[in-house]
Amino acid sequence: MQIDTERLQIGTFRENDLNDMHEYCSQEEVSTNAGWAPHTSIQESALILSMWIKEGYRHAIVLKESGKVIGHIAVYPDSEEGRSDTLELGFVLNSHYHRRGIMSEAVEAVLNFLFSSENIEFVWACCFQSNTASKKLIEKCGFRFMKTGTYYSASLKSEFPSFEYRIAKEEWKKDIH
Repeated sequence: MQIDTERLQIGTFRENDLNDMHEYCSQEEVSTNAGWAPHTSIQESALILSMWIKEGYRHAIVLKESGKVIGHIAVYPDSEEGRSDTLELGFVLNSHYHRRGIMSEAVEAVLNFLFSSENIEFVWACCFQSNTASKKLIEKCGFRFMKTGTYYSASLKSEFPSFEYRIAKEEWKKDIH
């Protein structure tokens, strides 16, 4: 996936993104809201970045004006029912770039990309119930609340109550585009 927006490039992570990735993955407010323990060393981030590159689910969010990686957006297969027409989004953003409309720009661009495929009918997005910023963003991007759930984080050794949202291709076309 390679997407350009007015301010962003969304695409494949590269090994030389390590320092930028470590910067936001070591921020406690970013990592814990995403469900993992903050990275404590550049070596830890290097191992994880290598895994991300191999898996291919996470896509770097790059600020065009500086070339800096400021977060990522993940596109996963459906984890609940294994449906081939359904995907799940996850996203994180360096805390220094919050409240600038960057993530809503990224999510909307990725949804447009995904729904341009005739095979994708539904996209889910979830957040911890305590993460009001992500909840507001998900709702702003047109997702509809479906149910509550729970998420267990092995690295945080804790379970979190979550909100689960979904948007259908037909809703996306009708409501937004």
